[in-house]
Amino acid sequence: MKVETFNLQLSSFNFFLYLCTMEKKERLWNANYCKVMTGNFMLFFAFYVLTPLLPLYLSEHFGATKDMIGLVLSGYTVTALIFRPFSGFMVDTFSRKTVLMFCYGAFAIFFAGYLAAGTLLMFTILRTLHGGPFGALTVANSTVAIDVLPSSRRTEGIGFYGLSNNLSMAIAPSVGIWLYHATHSFELLFWVALVVAFTGWLVDSTVSHVGFSEELRVKSEESPADYMQSNGNSNWLSPSGRRAKPSSLFTLNSSLKHSSFERFPKLSWDRFFLLRGWLIGLNMVAFGFCFGVLSNYLAIYGKETLGITSGTGTYFMLCSIGLMLSRIQGRKGLSRGLLTHNAGGGMCISLVGYTLFILMPTLANYFPTIDPQVLIMLGYYGSAILIGLGNGHMWPAFQNMTICVGTNRQRGTANSTILVSWDVGMGLGVLLGGIIAEHLGYSASFWTVAFVNAVGVAMFFLWTRSFFLKRNLNESVR
Repeated sequence: MKVETFNLQLSSFNFFLYLCTMEKKERLWNANYCKVMTGNFMLFFAFYVLTPLLPLYLSEHFGATKDMIGLVLSGYTVTALIFRPFSGFMVDTFSRKTVLMFCYGAFAIFFAGYLAAGTLLMFTILRTLHGGPFGALTVANSTVAIDVLPSSRRTEGIGFYGLSNNLSMAIAPSVGIWLYHATHSFELLFWVALVVAFTGWLVDSTVSHVGFSEELRVKSEESPADYMQSNGNSNWLSPSGRRAKPSSLFTLNSSLKHSSFERFPKLSWDRFFLLRGWLIGLNMVAFGFCFGVLSNYLAIYGKETLGITSGTGTYFMLCSIGLMLSRIQGRKGLSRGLLTHNAGGGMCISLVGYTLFILMPTLANYFPTIDPQVLIMLGYYGSAILIGLGNGHMWPAFQNMTICVGTNRQRGTANSTILVSWDVGMGLGVLLGGIIAEHLGYSASFWTVAFVNAVGVAMFFLWTRSFFLKRNLNESVR
């Protein structure tokens, strides 16, 4: 008994020393994190470099009609949506590095298929199937990014991780359009996407990441203090999701030794959708709906209603700038664990942006002394920056909230849950936005966006915030 007590005291002392020196040792921009961010940038660069030009390619190369173009391109999104819940289960069950490499390789190879597609049917099949590895890859890559981050900097790191998406979205479409105007060669664009995607695969292959089965073996053999040190978190989460305190190290040691850590957990809905975070996901659907309407009907609304014929590219560039600025500015709140603060502030900024977007053209009729076009442009481009700033604060906060209501073994499921929720909202926005526009006009569609966004904000402050705080498993965030 004396020996056990001495070992317990020694383990507690070592763990205390680790906590005292943790801030000095842990670095946010470690080599593995930078590699995963680079891989994510190349993933989305390969995706966005083709996105604005695929309708033109289908029209010129295959003579596809507008309806057919929409049908061909929508298959990609539908397949990605279907695959994401299963990909969350895969990365939580098998080696995350292996799943990442397989999905990234499949994603890259499909670009070679575009070069070989000789008919519209073949291209449609390839494009639809391509959404599968894309949906799985976005889940796997973001989950590995979370794994390689030190836990004390994880919330901050997730916020910065999104910068790679925003940077690629700001750069890649312009690069693709420039290359096409310079060469008029779609084949060159497919080769560029293929090479960039393959380079991203090579970068991710150099990431040092412990495989899932190896991770479980190590966890079952090491002492509680060592285990918590390796995870960088004194609040150890058991497989059941209960928090173990450092004061109960002896009990924790016994539970670790007798825990089975099943290699293949029993199948349940919670392995595909994080049921503990269902309300967070539902709230995200509302915000996805708003951006779905905006991103798909902005150009035609600007042309038919506002008289803006060439401002779409500038709009999304300003939106990307707002997203990047918010990631940099929001790091302070994320590093202090102020998730609900960042989320609430971000969605309120977005609400102002969406309201400004639709309200300014209406106000132009009530201020005859002011040039109406000035008010319209102010609302149009001003909303782009505000929506970018708001979404940039809100998205990483919601992602962190979803991760914090699940255990460490459910990171993949948490990531797929928030991505699926956003995709469902985007899909509903595209569908219902078009129906409303058909019967009531595009102005009615964007007034609906402002209303739905307001409902999402009210839902967060009335229910989602307290829902998260009650189920949060990470005491360092709130």
